[in-house]
Amino acid sequence: MTGDSLRERSKARRRDAILTAAYELFAERGFDATSIADIAEAAEVSPRTVTLYFPTKLELAMAHFNAFVEQLAAALHARPAGQGILDTLEQWLREQGESPGKFDELHDRMIQSNPQLKGLCRGRLTDVIQDGARLLAEEQGWHPDAFAPRILAATVASVITELTHRSEPEDLKTAMTFIRGAAATLQPG
Repeated sequence: MTGDSLRERSKARRRDAILTAAYELFAERGFDATSIADIAEAAEVSPRTVTLYFPTKLELAMAHFNAFVEQLAAALHARPAGQGILDTLEQWLREQGESPGKFDELHDRMIQSNPQLKGLCRGRLTDVIQDGARLLAEEQGWHPDAFAPRILAATVASVITELTHRSEPEDLKTAMTFIRGAAATLQPG
């Protein structure tokens, strides 16, 4: 066991404690009513430590969701040659459902209690899904800004939002059937 790995584990535990405290407080009191000092006290760290990990309260609130959408973007861009974008999306969503993160439920509670954060998450997800729409357009021979991939991307963003909010395992099959059905109605490029 090296000093670096011990130090890294200690930093990860501190980061997790800050996230846990923040998400619990945001869910209970609300985002606006919770201060960095409140979070620091609950996490048993100094306010400076909180801001070293997360420079702003908003960055702290969005940290888990930003990691989620960055993983989605990476999966879409790193899909194997020959694998369709919708197949990649389904595989990624299945993996997410099989191994939920330790902050998923807590993050969901926080988001449901704070409509302004929920709106920011939807906007951030839409940005990533629009990037996926460009990949889908390329795959299908559509113009990158064509209406068909944009409307399908809006559908996908809505479906992902629903899947990440208290869905059941069989809901993914229903969601992908819906998405594939919508995609099938669109005229090829």
